[in-house]
Amino acid sequence: MAKFAQRMIMLSIGAAMMAVALEIFLVPNEMIDGGITGISIILSYLFDIPLGILLTLLNLPFLLIGYKQIGKTFALSTLYAIVLMSIGTSLLHHVSAFTVEPMLAAVFGGIILGVGVGLVVRFGGSLDGTEIVAILVAKKLPFSVGEVVMFFNLFILSGAGFVFGWNNAMFSLIAYYIAFKVIDITLEGLDQSKSVWIISDQFRDIGEALTERLGRGVTYLDGEGGFSGENKKVIFVVITRLEEAKLKSIVEDWDSDAFIAIGNIHDVKGGRFKKKAIH
Repeated sequence: MAKFAQRMIMLSIGAAMMAVALEIFLVPNEMIDGGITGISIILSYLFDIPLGILLTLLNLPFLLIGYKQIGKTFALSTLYAIVLMSIGTSLLHHVSAFTVEPMLAAVFGGIILGVGVGLVVRFGGSLDGTEIVAILVAKKLPFSVGEVVMFFNLFILSGAGFVFGWNNAMFSLIAYYIAFKVIDITLEGLDQSKSVWIISDQFRDIGEALTERLGRGVTYLDGEGGFSGENKKVIFVVITRLEEAKLKSIVEDWDSDAFIAIGNIHDVKGGRFKKKAIH
């Protein structure tokens, strides 16, 4: 029950933030978002139809697809978020814009929109039917979901150029890019996880130091040099990006010639990934 309540609260906050981004920042300054939201903004401007009605109606077919292909929980969470967002845009429609400066509207509108969408996605829903189509199309074509979404949005943002003018279309692109980046931060968190591989003859000392000073569990893997054929021990450890500098310092203390490879990780669960104080 607690998890259900948390999900509903976060979906509500995300949908409300999306409504604020649209009606307080982007729409009054004739900027659009990508996907069905962007199409809805253009149609609302051309035919004087309330944005909230278009957001709900245009997303309904994709909700049905999502229900059949992805699942009931996803579809219901998405329906709840979209209806709430639509109501929010209706309530905020006559509220004055916070700023008429295009760059400020693009930046702050993009940030608020990105956090809103990120929260909804993080808690099992979606605010745009384009994402559902992209997931299904990507399964049948040699393109990623991100590439499919980008392809759709290029046409939508181009349409904004003909309707609102090319300056506004370019500001819309700025807002879209900022939102895209903020969605990633919202999904992954500011404390993004990183995977690290370390190759060193001092692997035991380095591993013990990482465990003691970073509070991280390490795993020793067996490796073999491709050129030398020598057997090597490889240390594998997961850290946050805030700990990256400290890790490098620890490794440097034991072996200045150690090989270190660091990569980003989307999510981490289980194991000894509970942070302790760095010292």
